[in-house]
Formats: sequence, C-alpha cells, structure tokens
Amino acid sequence: MATATITAGAAPAPAMPAVPTTISTRRLIAFLAMVFGMFMAILDIQIVSASLAEIQAGLSASSDEIPWVQTAYLIAEVVMIPLSGFLSRMLSTRVLFAGAAAGFTAASALAATATNIDQMIVYRAIQGFIGGGMIPSVFAAAFTIFPPSRRAMVSPMIGLVATLAPTIGPTVGGYISHAMSWHWLFLINVIPGILVTVTTWTLIDFDKPNLGLFSKFDWWGLAGMAAFLGCMEYVLEEGPNHDWLQEQAVFICAIIMVVGAALFFWRAFTAEEPIVDLRAFTNVNFAFGSLFSFVIGIGLYGLTYLYPVFLGRIRGYDSLMIGEALFVSGLAMFVTAPISGILSSKMDLRIMMMIGLFGFAAGTWWMTHLTADWDFWELLIPQILRGSSMMLCMVPINNIALGTLPPDRLKNASGLFNLTRNLGGAVGLAVINTVLIDRSAFHYARLAEHVEWGSAAAQAKLQNMTLDFHQTPGLDATKAAISKLSGMVQQQASLLSFMDVFTMLTVLFATMAVFTLVIAKPAPPAGSGGGGH
Repeated sequence: MATATITAGAAPAPAMPAVPTTISTRRLIAFLAMVFGMFMAILDIQIVSASLAEIQAGLSASSDEIPWVQTAYLIAEVVMIPLSGFLSRMLSTRVLFAGAAAGFTAASALAATATNIDQMIVYRAIQGFIGGGMIPSVFAAAFTIFPPSRRAMVSPMIGLVATLAPTIGPTVGGYISHAMSWHWLFLINVIPGILVTVTTWTLIDFDKPNLGLFSKFDWWGLAGMAAFLGCMEYVLEEGPNHDWLQEQAVFICAIIMVVGAALFFWRAFTAEEPIVDLRAFTNVNFAFGSLFSFVIGIGLYGLTYLYPVFLGRIRGYDSLMIGEALFVSGLAMFVTAPISGILSSKMDLRIMMMIGLFGFAAGTWWMTHLTADWDFWELLIPQILRGSSMMLCMVPINNIALGTLPPDRLKNASGLFNLTRNLGGAVGLAVINTVLIDRSAFHYARLAEHVEWGSAAAQAKLQNMTLDFHQTPGLDATKAAISKLSGMVQQQASLLSFMDVFTMLTVLFATMAVFTLVIAKPAPPAGSGGGGH
C-alpha cells in the first residue's frame, strides 16, 4: 500500500525504524479489542445526545441543566485525548487502555444509577475523561504494530470506526430509548466494556512502561491545558446560545481559556517533558494531516448535528424517526470502507482526498435546495455522498498524518491528531449554531417585511386561513390564523438559515479540495510494498 508522506521540496521522507513484516494473532486480537473499545467511547457521545429528552424526563432536569450531560463529557474528553500520549508512554499502552476501558465501564454503570442531574453530570465527566484515553491509543497502535503493507486494511478499519460511530449514534440511541429505558444507554456498555478490559489487559504487549516519567510530570502544563481546552469547549458549546461574551459565565471562561492557553504553550516549549509534545507539527505530513482532520471534524460532527436538527425542527420527527431517516450515511461508510482501502494502495492519496472533499461539497450543495417537505428520499443522495466521501477522506488523512512518524512520536502525535478532529467538530458546531441563530433572525425580519397589513397577498392569505379556522368551534379564528402565518414565516426563515449553513460548508469543502494540490506528491515509505505514484 502506498502510505502517504508529504515531502517538502526534494527533502527525503523521515527515516522509518524497522517494523515487523507480519503481526501475531495475539496482537491482532488485542488490536481488534482496542478498536471495539474506541467504538464504544465515540458511540456513547451520540447515542446519549439523541436521547437527552428521555434523560431529562427521567431525572426531572430543567432545559438549562440537561445540556451539561453532554458538555461535561466533552470537556473532560477533550482534556484527556492529548494527555493520553504522555500517560501511554509512562504507564504503557496496556495499562492505559485497559484502565481506561475499566473506568469507562464503571462510569457507564454509575450513570445508569443516577437519580438526579448533579450525579449524572459528575458520572458523565468521569466517563468522558477516562474514556478519552482509549481513542488515540488505537491510532498509535495501528501505526506501531502493523507493517506498512498491511495498512491498506487497518486504516479503513479505524477510519470507519471513528466516523461510523458518530453517524449511527442517533439511530442506535433512538432505538434504545424507545425499546427500553434511558438507563440502557449506559448499561449497554457494561458487558462489552468488561470483555474489552479483560482482553486488552491479557493480550496487549506492544510496549513497556517508563515510570521515570512520573517524576517529570508537568503539573502546571496539565493545569494550563485543562483550563485552555476545557474552557474552550465550554465557550464553543454555550456561546452561540448566550450571545457569546454577553453571558457572564462564557466571558469568565473565555478569560480563563486565554490564561490557560498562555500557561500551556509556555510549558509546552520550556518543560523537560511537556504534557503534549508540539514538535510533531514540525513534521510537514502531520501538520497537513491535522489541518485536514480539523476540516473533517467539521463535516463529521457538523452534518451529524444538522440533519437531526432539520428533521426535528422542521419535520417534527422524534429521535427514533430521525435515526431511521439517517441510517443511510452509516451504510454508505460501511460499503465504502473496503473500497477506500484498495484505492489507497493504487492511487495518489491527494487525488483520493480531493475526490472525497468534492463529494462532501456536492452533498452539501445538494442540501442548499432544501424545502420543508424533504424526507428520506430527498435526503438519500446527500447522505450517500456524505458517508462515502467521509471514508475516502479519512484513510488518506490518517496515513498522511501518522504514516511516517517514528514510534517515539506516535503516541503524543496520535493524541494531537484526534484532538484536531474533535476541535474541528466543536468549532464547526459553534459556527453552525451561530449562523443558524443569526441568519434565522435576519431572514425572519426580511420575510416579515412582506407579510404586513399593507401586503395584499398577505391579507388574502390571512383571510383564507381565518375562514378555515371559523369552522372549528370555540377557537378565535383571527388569532389562530395570525399565529399560523407567523409560524409559516418562522419555518421559512429557519429553512433559509439551513441553506446558508449548507452553502458555507460547500465553499469550505470545495476550497479544501483545491488546497490538496499544494501538498507535495505523496510517496510510499521504503518497504511498504506498494506501487508509488
């Protein structure tokens, strides 16, 4: 397979240390268990997100409190993901991953026992922090234990898991909360979590711990990173709904974020053993791969958010109906994964990534023709484009970012690489929410100008609606007609704001597709066995 490297000018690709040409059955089973653990951790975010209304009712929580079930998880996870590289070097992959799987499983069981919203928020924070350690470990292990010739099989696997889990989350969450109770959103993790813990503890033997690193642990760097990333996640989550810095809590968190960032970057460049080794960005491959990962995060989490919001807000669907309407993207990913693995060993990875990004752009452009009547069949082509394009992008991006890093850099780099995807999602959601809110208000104001007493068309429509409502006894027909007309204007304003967001995403993906041309021509690393292009 032609694993991508990006060469700067005529500079040779970084020398790769010796890697095994085969992989033992023991390591293969251990790796598959790790992949399943990562799938659980990523899926958990979305199945809970799709069923927040059921959890809110079960815990008697207010509408202001219930978003913290997700926010607490995401803030804790975004801190652990970059930290996991240091912990993996210090404790070993075996201890970190098995410990993370065990902690995630225990926190899932605790969340199912929560009797009030405060308990749930604490358990979700624990679940997110500990579970976040599983995700980067899988990416690092894939490029540590597999020979380059086998990565055509491995990259699509981890790419599929990292993208399929968020995509099918609303479907799975909808089915679980309808068929059983919200408790099973968490209890479903327990048995698989125990199996993953036991398997990984027994079989992982990829590396040895370096306990000497504990004495060099940069506590100030950790504090700065937690303040920086945690507050950034909060600001991006809450900002769009509270007029950004006009809300006191968002303003305070923004200040803490800036101070934390200053402390974190100072320690990252001056500490003997920084919590996060930013030197990975000096590798041109990794820097470009991380940039594209950030954009893919916007596409992955942004579109996973937009489709359900449209179906819920405009079509009035519940979580189960939304899940049934959106399963096509996951199916498209599943079908495209093996194809992307084959293509990655036979074609220039830049071309493959360009096709994927243009596919994304085509799907979002299709959605700019949205109407209030769109349902499963109208959304079919955009979903297929989204799912297949995601896989065509993920495989080359993984290989470009991590394919030529030496093993001693892989663990830290894997954490950073996954962080860029999560931050892309967080930034994308914040921008999408802000645009939806602002453009909806703008379009409502513009449409309202044409629906006023001086408008003959508006008055005629209002009179017809009033006559219709006169047939319903006990109803104030005039008020009902005005209310319905206002609702129609609000719906159209909302639809136009969705079109604006999809237009914005189309421009982003098309621009990034063109940007792939500035990457130097990828070449396979020595010994990959793939034919170069």
